[in-house]
Amino acid sequence: MRTPRSPQKSGIPRLFLFSLLFFPLIGIHGQSAPLDAYIQEAINNSHALKEKQFLLERNLFALEEAKRLYYPTVNLNGSYTLAAGGRRIEFPVGDLLNPAYATLNQLTNSSNFPQIENVNELLAPNNFYDIKVRAQQPIVNAEIKLNRSIKTAQVSLQEIDMQVYRRELAKNVKLAYYQYLQAREAVLIYQNATQLLQESKRVNESLVRNDKAVPSVISRANSEIAAVEAQAVEARNQQRNAAAYFNHLLGRSLDQSITIDTIQILQGGDRILVSEQEGRPFIFENREEIAQLNKAQEINRLLVNLEETYRKPKIGAQLDVGSQAFGLDVGPYALLGISLEIPLWTANRNKLQVQQAASNVSALNEQIAQVKDQIQLQIRIAQNAVQAEQEILQSYNTQQDAARQYYRDTFRRYKEGVANYIELLDARTQITNLDVRRSIAYYNVLMRRAELERALAAYPIK
Repeated sequence: MRTPRSPQKSGIPRLFLFSLLFFPLIGIHGQSAPLDAYIQEAINNSHALKEKQFLLERNLFALEEAKRLYYPTVNLNGSYTLAAGGRRIEFPVGDLLNPAYATLNQLTNSSNFPQIENVNELLAPNNFYDIKVRAQQPIVNAEIKLNRSIKTAQVSLQEIDMQVYRRELAKNVKLAYYQYLQAREAVLIYQNATQLLQESKRVNESLVRNDKAVPSVISRANSEIAAVEAQAVEARNQQRNAAAYFNHLLGRSLDQSITIDTIQILQGGDRILVSEQEGRPFIFENREEIAQLNKAQEINRLLVNLEETYRKPKIGAQLDVGSQAFGLDVGPYALLGISLEIPLWTANRNKLQVQQAASNVSALNEQIAQVKDQIQLQIRIAQNAVQAEQEILQSYNTQQDAARQYYRDTFRRYKEGVANYIELLDARTQITNLDVRRSIAYYNVLMRRAELERALAAYPIK
């Protein structure tokens, strides 16, 4: 077994390997313009993708909201109170000052110092209003910046998730398309088999008329024709089901017609080559699944930083402009304040939250390593499947030529009376079976290559 080239060495060999891997895939992809159009139609009509698009819009709105946390907030606040009973404020200001004021009036021979009453007011203000406009502006707050970064990463994560779904949908559309073509070709094969049986039946009728064959051969021919026609009915049913599933993936009417890509059919699987390089271990690290996990890891690290911000002070400014007074009086005022919040002790709750977030980061690191191994295994299995199906297809190509030649020879010998009818039926059955198996093998090659293309994330999603 060859040792894989280390990724730490020169990037040129790795680029060369990348090109060899993708070259045969690109060759197949370029043959199927109708299929590309169908894939794009499925992407455009997918309800699941539309749902994910709405989720993306939701995340974009959340990001815009996070950006605007930097902006000041302005609110209008007002209150009006009526009070009766309850605690009172009692202060004997009259008892304390009135004797002094009386003495001063006598000394000055005036009434400049009036008598005042003792204070006896309700503690709750009665007939009192307070209306103000309050503006608040965060000055220092690390949580706002980290929250914006988290929302940005969540938007990217949702975009990657949509790309993953597009790739999976493209693969499913390809598989469904090939399954439809496979069922369609089976119908054609059984129709051809019926034609061969009809031809042999005409020969049998001629032989019976010339007393060269017994009449039972005609009954046997009719029985064989009925059996093949039953197989054709089953194949047509599979074709209808495959067409319905394909149209379902495209989000359109289940009985809508399907355009056949004749170029791909004519340039069949026998011309598909598999590079030897496809058998080498290879990790495609640009797959969206890895990008998803890396973005999730980024979010987890930001959450760790967010939990650690509890140590940092928060500073904000507040300005109130309004009026407060009793009744209909006006009492304008303005109040400017600076707030400072410094956590001193939280019983280590925040520290435990930091440790929880850090554990999530470590767990995700292991998940990333596991997914990379799974992708490498997926690529290797897909490569082996393509190679095996290609070899099976080549073997059927060889058997087909031999089976057709054997049928022609047997048919000629049967007309000459040298071969019996059982030999002719066996030769015809061999051709039909090989045609069906070869068709299955051919489309299996295309389906396995679609799976390999998905494993390598090679299909150009628009």
